[in-house]
Amino acid sequence: MDYVQPTELSKDAIEAASRKASLSVRDLLIRSFLAGGLLAYATSLVFIVLSQNVAPIVGAILFPVGFVILVLLGLELATGNFALLPMAWAAGEVSLGKVARNLTWVYLGNLAGSLFYGVLFYLAVTNCGRTGIGPIGELMKAAAQKKTLGYMALGLGGWETALIKGVLCNWMVTLGAVLAMASRSTVGKVVAMWLPIMTFFAHGYEHSIVNMFLIPTGKLFGAPVSLYQWWVWNQIPVTLGNLLSGALLTGLALYATNMPKRAAMMETSPGTAETTGVAAGQVAEAD
Repeated sequence: MDYVQPTELSKDAIEAASRKASLSVRDLLIRSFLAGGLLAYATSLVFIVLSQNVAPIVGAILFPVGFVILVLLGLELATGNFALLPMAWAAGEVSLGKVARNLTWVYLGNLAGSLFYGVLFYLAVTNCGRTGIGPIGELMKAAAQKKTLGYMALGLGGWETALIKGVLCNWMVTLGAVLAMASRSTVGKVVAMWLPIMTFFAHGYEHSIVNMFLIPTGKLFGAPVSLYQWWVWNQIPVTLGNLLSGALLTGLALYATNMPKRAAMMETSPGTAETTGVAAGQVAEAD
């Protein structure tokens, strides 16, 4: 069957997280650098489309292309790992030290890849600084200000809003990372990932890795945003929100409801559970 039952999906997610935790620092940095650049590519695509005065939903429909590419290539995205690594920790497969190691290096690699693409994108749009920023640059400049100065103007309420939008964003993003394993076919994986990623982007929620590209690049286009304003009023609260929802609402929640059932099934009928994953999932659903 193409469809993977939730109990088997959780098992696959834990195995994937264990592999991620065992990667070398070199591989983590290469894969996360590429992931940051590809997600930035998808974000710039959205702004190119929006600069042509189309409905914002068009940008949301197109944005998942970057996420789909990086997942199919087996790259490393911190926001997806915010769910997968805690699942493996809860299962006893990965230590907290390995969780922190993976998330730290991947976050830094995503940042480097996002900044790298941002500089190249700015140079491409402005002909290496020789022409104006055009409508694309204006849109990105305005977005960078809204995501930082807009929250700052609201004081503590703005910081809390950024945190909450980070929570709501990564609830969907981490579902996309998990649903990538809900199908055995490439087409099935693409469709399963596309739906939650499109949903979060259409809502305008806050994604920490997207903002690693959008805010610094908006600053290159002239947004009066300081490094302090970027990190204090957006990057830090959004990252915390992304981490909270990824770990609690997706990773640990799915582990708590699926893995104990799978363990119970293996104790009662080990032969069946070991040889037929589909049958085990059906028994879990019948509970």
